[in-house]
Formats: sequence, C-alpha cells, structure tokens
Amino acid sequence: MECNISANKARCNCTYEPCERKGRCCECIAYHLGSNELPACVFPRDVEKTYDRSMARFAALFKR
Repeated sequence: MECNISANKARCNCTYEPCERKGRCCECIAYHLGSNELPACVFPRDVEKTYDRSMARFAALFKR
C-alpha cells in the first residue's frame, strides 16, 4: 500500500509543527506506541493541544 501523505496531512490534527512524521501515519503510530502514547488523531483537538497523548489520558476521556 502506498502512503498518500498529502491526504493524510489534510486529516491530521497534530499541532506539533516541526513534526517530521506528519502525513506518515505508520511512522507516527510506531513512534507514539514506542513511547506508550497514542497519536494526535485519536484525541479531540482541545486535548491534543495539551500534548498529553498518554494512554491514561485517552482512557480517561472515555471512562464512564
């Protein structure tokens, strides 16, 4: 499968501007999972802006 970087960038809500992985979703996911985090795209915009991309933060968003 070929990566469509321009289409991926259009949907990416990552606010970290010097990110070299923007638009390269497979690299982004691998990077964040390696740090026990999730990528920006799974968080609402207001939460993503805090840069707390921890799995605990993700779970807290959907805890009932």
